[in-house]
Amino acid sequence: MSRVILELSVSLDGYAAGPNVGPENPMGDNGESLHDWMFVDATEVGQRVRPEMLGGAGAVILGRRMFDLGKPYWDPDPETFHRLPVFVVTHRPAAPIVDPGGSTFTFISEGIERALGSARGAADDGEVVVLGGPTTGGQFLAAGLLDELRLHLVHIQLGAGTQLFDPKRGRFQRLEATRILDDAGVTHYCLTPSHGRSR
Repeated sequence: MSRVILELSVSLDGYAAGPNVGPENPMGDNGESLHDWMFVDATEVGQRVRPEMLGGAGAVILGRRMFDLGKPYWDPDPETFHRLPVFVVTHRPAAPIVDPGGSTFTFISEGIERALGSARGAADDGEVVVLGGPTTGGQFLAAGLLDELRLHLVHIQLGAGTQLFDPKRGRFQRLEATRILDDAGVTHYCLTPSHGRSR
């Protein structure tokens, strides 16, 4: 069965997007700083970590907000999702969209478990990678559906925004670090939830 991986960059104060997110500001105020380790300040460690994000993936899961805000910036780059099938968790059903880059976006309105089942069906033996946003990632975490969290802890404070670890849906979980890589301005964690396996 495909392993389920959450990939997300977060600030030291736990935000995966800044405040005032919108179409012209998709990561919120100062939120783009969360991705500097991949683009602006890429080091040898970052260049090694970045290909791992989708390197073993067979399918990708996104939230609808991330899709709506991000897609105008992704098109038509075929490398954004490596031509993988993408499943979008949404409350608004829609017909699938075939992206110019080669990915098909399928909208799932029956919840995260249905999205996961569809993604696993498409992934063959590859990983199912939950790329976010933080609300969708947090739902997978709270439901105990993740096998691993790959968190890129960026050494900044955003002060406000959208949290991954939302106390309203959180519960106690012990996370075991299986890898920690220190880099300039960011620490890369691989963490395994205490339940050990996804359902």
